[in-house]
Amino acid sequence: MKLDSQIVGNVGLYLACYHLSLLGWNAMPTSRNARGIDLVAYSRDGKRYLGIQVKSLSKRTPVPLGKSVENLMGDFWVIINKVASEPEAFILKPDEVKRLAHRGEKGGRVSFWLQPTAYDVEEFRKAWHRIGRGG
Repeated sequence: MKLDSQIVGNVGLYLACYHLSLLGWNAMPTSRNARGIDLVAYSRDGKRYLGIQVKSLSKRTPVPLGKSVENLMGDFWVIINKVASEPEAFILKPDEVKRLAHRGEKGGRVSFWLQPTAYDVEEFRKAWHRIGRGG
């Protein structure tokens, strides 16, 4: 099934909210297409807050990171691929994304990517426990 990129993003975002909710977090999306984190999660007692970056993919493809990895936002990164068929989630910390990022250059323009071989590993697969419980 071919989905519009906006729908792919929504599926991943709400799937991440679902899993965080099961861990006891109150999770809600931020403004779409705004710079910054994609969702906010806070503990049931309101004492702990997390900012989470969600990257949703229709297939098992590289994650585009932009022109730099110096200022990655969020407490955690959730990558969800194959959103329309068999969604798989991978939970990383920003410093891991930065360390594993691949630098590409084409036509004098630099871009960074997170290759599937870097994020699609057992350590990160379905590793919601890395975020911890919110309740």
